[in-house]
Formats: sequence, C-alpha cells, structure tokens
Amino acid sequence: MTKKIWVKFRHSTLGEVLRSLIPNFLVKTLFHFPLAFLAVLFYRFPAKDLKVIGVTGTDGKTTTATLIYHLLVKSDKKAALISTVSAKVGLKQIPTGFHVTSPHPWKLQRLLREIADQGYQYLILETTSHGLDQHRLFGVNFLAGVITNVTPEHLDYHQTYQNYLQAKAKLFRGVKMAVLNRDDRSFDFLKSVIPQKAKIVTYGIENKADFTPQTFEFDCPLVGEYNQYNCLAAIATATLLGLSRPKIRKAIATFSGLAGRMEKIDEGQAFEVFVDFAHTPNALENVLKTLKKKKRGKLMVVFGCAGERDQGKRPVMGEIASRLAEVVVLTAEDPRTEETSQIISQIVKGCQKAGGVEGKTFFQIPDRKKAIEFAVKKAKEGDLVVICGKGHEKTMCFGRAEYPWSDQKEARKALRKMR
Repeated sequence: MTKKIWVKFRHSTLGEVLRSLIPNFLVKTLFHFPLAFLAVLFYRFPAKDLKVIGVTGTDGKTTTATLIYHLLVKSDKKAALISTVSAKVGLKQIPTGFHVTSPHPWKLQRLLREIADQGYQYLILETTSHGLDQHRLFGVNFLAGVITNVTPEHLDYHQTYQNYLQAKAKLFRGVKMAVLNRDDRSFDFLKSVIPQKAKIVTYGIENKADFTPQTFEFDCPLVGEYNQYNCLAAIATATLLGLSRPKIRKAIATFSGLAGRMEKIDEGQAFEVFVDFAHTPNALENVLKTLKKKKRGKLMVVFGCAGERDQGKRPVMGEIASRLAEVVVLTAEDPRTEETSQIISQIVKGCQKAGGVEGKTFFQIPDRKKAIEFAVKKAKEGDLVVICGKGHEKTMCFGRAEYPWSDQKEARKALRKMR
C-alpha cells in the first residue's frame, strides 16, 4: 500500500474505506436506491401532492431556484423552496447541510411530507448531479426541469464531462415542461432527452431564444451577465407556470440576492470588499470579469480549492485568477484530508501559466484568516477585494471535522482591525 493511499485510509471512516473498494454502480444500486425507496414509502410519497420544479446546473442553481420561489411568492402562490443553502417553508428557514449537495433521502422526504401536509402547491427543488445520480430524488415526479449551465465539474466523481451531463439529464427525462439555456453547450443533448409531449422554452443572450433581454425587458439589482441568465431562467419558468409579465417584472425588481453571492462587506473602508461562493472555474471567471468592469484600482481575489475534489480544475482556476486579477491570494478551502500547501501548489501552476510571479502578483497563505487579513491590508483606495469559495457556508472542513467559519465575519474582523 502506497503512502498516499495509507494517508487517505488513516483519515477515513470504516464506511468510507469500504466504499472506496466497491464499484460506484454497486453502491448506488445496493445502498442508495433501497434507502431512497424506503424513505419514499415511510413518508407516503409526499411529492405526489406537489408541483415540483427542479433546478440543476453547474453554477447559478441556488440563485435561480430562489428567484423562481421569490416570483411565485410575490404572485401570491403558496410555494416552498429546498436549496443547498436551506429550506424555506413559510416563515421557517431550515438548514439543509454543511456543503453543497441535495439532502439525504430521509431528510428530503421528511421535508416534502411537511410541505405537502401544510398545503403548499409548488416546491422549487435545487437538484445536484450527485443527488440525481445517487437516487436521492427518487419518488419526486418533476413537473418542470430548469437548467442553468453545464461546465466540467465534480469529475472526481463522474470521471468525464459526458457522465456529468448524463447525470444532469436525469432531471428532464419525465418532465412536462423544460426550461433550457439556448447559449449553453448542453442545449442540444438535453433537448434530445426531453419527452416529446413536454413543452420546451428557451432563454439566452447570444442566440435566438424565447426569453432574452430584448423579448422580455426587466430590471433586477443583481449584477453580472451570469445573473442575467439566472433571471431569464426564472422568468421563463414563471411564465410557463402562468404568472403574468407585469407581476414577474414587479417581483424581480425587488429581489435582493442571497447571502454569499456577490455580498458586499462594508465597514467604511476606502475600497470595496465582496464575498462570493464562486468555487468552479466558470463561476470564478464570471465573478472576476464582472468585478473587473467595476473596479477603479486593482482587483484582488482570495480563494482556494476543496480537498478530495476534482484536482484538474485547480490549475485552471489559478490561470483564470492570474489572468483577470492583479493580485491573487491562495489559501485553504475545505482541505479535508489533503495538505493545504499541496492543493495550493497545484493552483500555482495555473498562476504561473498566466504569467503570475510569486510575491508580486500571487501569494501563498494557507491560513484563510491570515489570507483575508493580508488582502485587506494590501488594498488601497479604489481597489476591490473579492473572497471566493465559501460564500454562505458556516463551516470549513479539516480532516473529517467541520469547524465554525464565516468569510463575512472574518472579513469584517480584518477591516475593523485595520481601522
């Protein structure tokens, strides 16, 4: 047994070790599916009484799902939301987990039963590729499926982009309505798997689509082209569900955004600070391109990459960061059982590919608290600092333990300390 494998096993539970030795399709068939089936039986098929709209994609799922929920609620529809951030059932907000994935089948079916018993008509359900692939959403008959985009992600689990796309496509195989991104590379494939009788509507900016900024004019406080796509996806869905255009326009203008999504941190400093969840190459590039147009001085980004996840994206994100930002600070982001310094060294390769020079344009500071303090101290009037990767999350994982963490709190502490 190699040292690398031994280190991995040493930090793993018995269940994780056994799972690593069993083919994934057997785990899904013999463990995940029976578990999901029993959960559906125990809670008496709760989804049958709900109109469920599933939202999937690589980036923008949570924002789009919350936008659809917001449009329905503002139009006096009785709607609930289950996202990777939380579940919203009336005035209750229920955490759904530490990190981004669909809830465990028992938790999901219990929430669905609560939502159905309270007489809700609509449920907006954020659906992840892991959740779809592992049968966690078994028993949920989706009225509509919505896609944001599909870029390479979670390849540590899915192995190939095509497998990843196939997992996303599972959402659309039985829907009655589908909302597709006309500009995304996934469009043709997803369109081919949708049932013939299903109604398909499209949205986009670059290509001809049913919903574009020209065919449906709207104002929304969210910034960035990627948020235009999120808004258009929500608008197309709301229209499919029968909401009127005036109500949609009025509601979308009041959407204030989500915690950890381009969230501004203001302690009276002479430069701007934002916290964003961007943790994929596509999301990081979109955020930095948007902020690059906004900044007056230097653009500075603090980020890392998660341990035990797709290693191939690490140098890609380093290249993106060094190409678009003047200052890059590399740090920890849920390293789990990997060494933070090793993860950073892989990101560095991308920084160097883009022409970055250590100590001048990029810096390695494994301690995330110190990394944020460093960026804040280095910023001058007119600069813009964005802290990426954690967003709304309230913990950070080291080894197998979750420790309390908040980028927002640490940024405010750093700003107050500087002041």
